[in-house]
Amino acid sequence: MSTPQGARARARIEVTAAIKEEARKQLAAEGAARLSLRAVARELGMVSSALYRYFPSRDDLLTALIIDAYNSLGETAEAADAEAGDIGPARRWVVVCEAVRSWALAHPHEYALIYGSPVPGYSAPEATIPPASRVGLLLIGIVRDAYGRHGVARNRLPGELEPEARRMAADLAPDLPPEVVTALVAAWAQLYGLVGFELFGQFNNVVVERETFFRHAAAGLAHGVGLVFP
Repeated sequence: MSTPQGARARARIEVTAAIKEEARKQLAAEGAARLSLRAVARELGMVSSALYRYFPSRDDLLTALIIDAYNSLGETAEAADAEAGDIGPARRWVVVCEAVRSWALAHPHEYALIYGSPVPGYSAPEATIPPASRVGLLLIGIVRDAYGRHGVARNRLPGELEPEARRMAADLAPDLPPEVVTALVAAWAQLYGLVGFELFGQFNNVVVERETFFRHAAAGLAHGVGLVFP
């Protein structure tokens, strides 16, 4: 027989999930900037004061949605990499990039929340950093494996970039050469640029065979960070 505390905990989990699901519907219909706790409460048949016991402010609800989105994306990318097995670093890289694209196409409004225009007046707290780092750390791990086992191709940096490259390497991956970390940061930005261009319509009337195009572009990013296809 369940205890009252256990029943209350389950009820809280269910209500929290319902609030977030309704908020996601608002994201799809209105965009993140117009997310309203009062509107969410109204759609769920709740009074606003009751909803505030779950999320004290709109920013708290936004943060929960952002963390969920980053974690969902990270889990998808990590699962794809695990399923790929030992296919070599360059092919693993492409698999992870394709998983990012697939997730974005399946969750366009959540992708827009985390990689679209900033929400006016909202500042993401530090709690969003670990979830946001999951895909980046996975890609760093793929390059790290390649560097440790076989080495990676390394391009020389211009002298004026070397101090910044050393700083980024110290912050992100001290065990990798600064020029490799610099290429990783550039590839990370280009990956989300490719996905965003497709998702937000920038490839309309430009790219038709988008899956094939994306796979080729992802392979180019792999080359850019020094990974070599066998």
